[in-house]
Amino acid sequence: MTSSNELKNIKHIINGDYIIIPIETGYIKPNESLDVIIKPAKELMKDNDYLVIAETPVSVSQGRLIDESKYSPSLTAKFLTTVWSKYLWGYILGPALGIKKRTIRNLRKLPKETYAHKELILQLYGLKHALKPASEAGVDLSNAPGTYVSLLPDNPEEVTKDLKKRIGKDVCVMIIDTDATYMKNGKYFTGLPIAIEGIDADNGFFGYVKGQLSENMGSTPLGCSEKLDVETALKIANIAEDYQKSLSTEMKTIHSVKDVLGTEFDEVTIEDLDSIIHTPAVIIRKI
Repeated sequence: MTSSNELKNIKHIINGDYIIIPIETGYIKPNESLDVIIKPAKELMKDNDYLVIAETPVSVSQGRLIDESKYSPSLTAKFLTTVWSKYLWGYILGPALGIKKRTIRNLRKLPKETYAHKELILQLYGLKHALKPASEAGVDLSNAPGTYVSLLPDNPEEVTKDLKKRIGKDVCVMIIDTDATYMKNGKYFTGLPIAIEGIDADNGFFGYVKGQLSENMGSTPLGCSEKLDVETALKIANIAEDYQKSLSTEMKTIHSVKDVLGTEFDEVTIEDLDSIIHTPAVIIRKI
């Protein structure tokens, strides 16, 4: 049990039966260690706490950045961007399947600069993921400098186990992605290439379409230091995601970059990214 005095000088909020303690940092740069997360976690965490980390800081720390400007768009990439994503999904399939209005608005204003993005997806992940109209394969365009994007973390489960070891307490470490996990007939699935055990992953576009006809369960746990049941993992992931959504500096899509940083998404520098407070992780504690 945590007393009010213990949290007196620690930033936190209460969400139902849970306390959320944000870990605030500058921008975690390419190939930089995650010490800025580990050090406060070691100081603040108690046994049985959860440490939930967003996927992009981990990916950037691993150096998993790719420059999309190096990719020359094929006719297939141009077709998938303009005809398939912008028009068919933006004006017909998206509204028919009831996808988010924000996603529809963003699809309808897809710039030609995203041709290279589709080409990258085609080359690295194949047509199964490139057919998805947006957020393909979990590749993040909004939290990387210039024309770089970040891929999903490499081996997130091993990362969580290593971080737990470094924290040195009986805690649970989880890495999550905001892309959805869905449930149909009691089975969990996602379009993302990876997820924790119990969630069928790497379904790409087909998982996305099936997901529109299923129950959206929220953010996807990519890796976890413990063997949690899927329901518990999703609950904790969504508590963390709800907190992230409340932040004024959240950059969920490339279209929110200009609002937060005041610059076009393909002109963002590391200095721009480092000019705002980031919350790469939160500690979640049961009251």
